[in-house]
Amino acid sequence: MSGGSYYVPDQSRFPIFMAFSLFLLVMGASSTINNLDDPTSNSVYILYSGLGCLFLTLFFWFRQVIKEHLAGLDSNQLKQSYVYGMAWFIFSEVMFFAAFFGALFYVRTLSVPWLAGEGEKGIGIAAIELWEGFESTWPVIVTPDQGEGYVLAEKSMAWPGWDHALEWLPLWNTIVLLSSSVTVHFAHLGLKNGDRKKFNRFLGITVTLALIFVGLQAAEYYEAYAHYGLTLNSGIYGSTFFMLTGFHGFHVMMGGIMLAIMLARSVFAGHFEEHDHFGFEAASWYWHFVDVVWVMLFLFVYIL
Repeated sequence: MSGGSYYVPDQSRFPIFMAFSLFLLVMGASSTINNLDDPTSNSVYILYSGLGCLFLTLFFWFRQVIKEHLAGLDSNQLKQSYVYGMAWFIFSEVMFFAAFFGALFYVRTLSVPWLAGEGEKGIGIAAIELWEGFESTWPVIVTPDQGEGYVLAEKSMAWPGWDHALEWLPLWNTIVLLSSSVTVHFAHLGLKNGDRKKFNRFLGITVTLALIFVGLQAAEYYEAYAHYGLTLNSGIYGSTFFMLTGFHGFHVMMGGIMLAIMLARSVFAGHFEEHDHFGFEAASWYWHFVDVVWVMLFLFVYIL
């Protein structure tokens, strides 16, 4: 603390550990996806190592920040830097999902119609040579590429109609996730009003809803694989579907873990005060962001 105005943390190795963990995670994830058909590949162990290093780094890094905060080392300027840091982090996540939504837009709006010969840049002749009778439809279930290792989906995960709406898992996922956004808001109101019981109760409900969402998505994936034949190898629809929903599911798990940690801190350690709870507030921002992404994903992947 210099003059009581700003706390300068000691040098830390955590950013280096985080960069290494993310490198392992990205390399492991990409290698695992590229070697799905190779039973001898060890890529999945790189993926698990990256995840393990990531969670360990986050655990020790967050523990250090919490200790500094409880020791009263935070200044208003440092707290403001936390706000900016979280805002930029969420912005980077927005750009991350924008890339995948952009790929989906390009495929649905440009590539598939062009392949069918629509528009000034249509390649109808090449499409006929590749697959006679190709038509521009979405989801693209049947495609020209039926080579070795290619799995054709029998059915998509799109809206099944009102007759089967209650059997459609994405609808229940949407209800669960939007409800969790409401409950985390009620938890925030309880904390700001000094009502810790209300905070713990609604935050516990939020964490439970997060677990339910992940469970429903796992059931949806099982249904896609076992009953519909839909996998990452099922053409452009399968790859865009699983990449978007899979990354979103990972973010839901991360957000749920954040909120569970906040709940444990409140219940077992009495952390967070009425006017001093940015740790929880940052996690709630992230959770609302995850909910907004799901709404867009629900509309553009499942409905439209």
